[in-house]
Amino acid sequence: MEDDLASEEDTLLLSEKELHDAAKRNDTARMEELIKRGVDVKAKNNIDRTALHWAAGAGHEQAVRLLLDHDALLDDEDIFGMSALLLSAWFGHLRVLQVLVNAGAKTSCANKNGRNLLHCAAQRGHLRVIEFIMEDLEDVRVDKKDKMDRTAFHLAAENGHLEVVEFLIGCGCNYRIEDKEKNTALHVAAKNGHTGVVQKLIEVRMSLDEKNIEGLTPLHLAAEGGHLEGMKLLLEAGCDINAQTQKKMTCLHYSALNGSEDMTRVLIDAGIQTDALNYQNASAMHTAVLQNHPAIVKLLIDAECDLDIPDYRQQSPLHIAAEHGRQDIAEMVLIAGVNLKRTDKQGKTSLDIAARGNHVNLADMIIKADRFYKWEKDNLNSDSDSWVAKHLTFKQDHRLETQHIRSVIWRLATKYLHPGEWKKLAHYWKFTDSHIRAIEHQWTGTKSYREHGHRMLLIWLHGVIMAGENPTKGLYEGLVGIGRQDLAESIRKQANADVASPRKCTAM
Repeated sequence: MEDDLASEEDTLLLSEKELHDAAKRNDTARMEELIKRGVDVKAKNNIDRTALHWAAGAGHEQAVRLLLDHDALLDDEDIFGMSALLLSAWFGHLRVLQVLVNAGAKTSCANKNGRNLLHCAAQRGHLRVIEFIMEDLEDVRVDKKDKMDRTAFHLAAENGHLEVVEFLIGCGCNYRIEDKEKNTALHVAAKNGHTGVVQKLIEVRMSLDEKNIEGLTPLHLAAEGGHLEGMKLLLEAGCDINAQTQKKMTCLHYSALNGSEDMTRVLIDAGIQTDALNYQNASAMHTAVLQNHPAIVKLLIDAECDLDIPDYRQQSPLHIAAEHGRQDIAEMVLIAGVNLKRTDKQGKTSLDIAARGNHVNLADMIIKADRFYKWEKDNLNSDSDSWVAKHLTFKQDHRLETQHIRSVIWRLATKYLHPGEWKKLAHYWKFTDSHIRAIEHQWTGTKSYREHGHRMLLIWLHGVIMAGENPTKGLYEGLVGIGRQDLAESIRKQANADVASPRKCTAM
């Protein structure tokens, strides 16, 4: 039979490849046939693996013994530095590992990452293999470090192997060792959400507030990874809830970043500072708005966070909502009450930004809020239980009870008001120049004034309704005020003639 290469990607001959495959499936009969024909038991594939590697990794004791009987090289390494012995530890095959050790395999071996037998078994959680290594092999250092300065204890904690963690503690390991990134075992357990291991490490009094090279504590890593139960354990153990990383991030920043409602609630209830600022001068509120997490925004508002804090661009959370067109979030922020005069580094208010981004509905919401704030200041004593507070909204009005007056406004703006007259009405109703500029920023063609007038009238209507006033009366007075007596009379007559109108102009 012609013995060509198994494939273009492989360095094995067909017969050698067949030996490897037989070793993988523990087919000792076929292996013996091939060996009798002179197939090289030491042949390596393209990643330098021999038949012994495959047999040991698969846990096939008979195949391993057969290969050893035919002088297979015990300590050959593949391109990852893995010997047959390391593979048996990695996959947890205790009997194969014992066979290889008894055959004289080098027990001090380590792979390309510097991980030895104990590292491999601990990373994979093979307790019986670890017990054999610690109890039966000589010169095994329980705190031996790999190339990242991680011990077997680190790897067991990182992968959530609680029994291994407990065994290594019983062996007297130094569980306070830090790796090259200054992570302790508690850091890596918290990062990966292994609550059982976290609980154990808390019980042995590991430091809760150690910071790694980036300034992250275990609590930060639990929050960053979204691991609520681990975070609760650390909080209950008394860790520093307000610790900040090198980038001045708190756990609340991470929960806002992830949109974790439960985690945010737990942190707030535990008393975390809601207005802590990170390296970009951003609060958790800035982060929640930017990431579009309305539920987090609501929790932070309820916790009475500061909504007017400027970030490194001098932008408030409302600036960010305006920039990204986040109407639901803007609604919550506007209802809570904010400083609408605040400007960013470019001197732009949130209204300027909404208008520039063509976020028409959001711009109108901000104008409604600005006018409402002024009305509230002039007319109310901040009665949070008032009808207005309970029904306050700045979104578009689609209610049935206002349908009639909205249709009147639509016809007025699109059919009867001349270019420029909407502005006169706006000035009459005390719209500011910035309000008018924001409305005018929208361009829909040469007849844009119609759309502008309609928007202005709807904004005005919002204020009238919130004030509990008669919109028909207000329209009449406004039209008279700009010299359109004809339109005023037409609206008055229509309102008085329409028995279905909810607001008859009886006062005129």
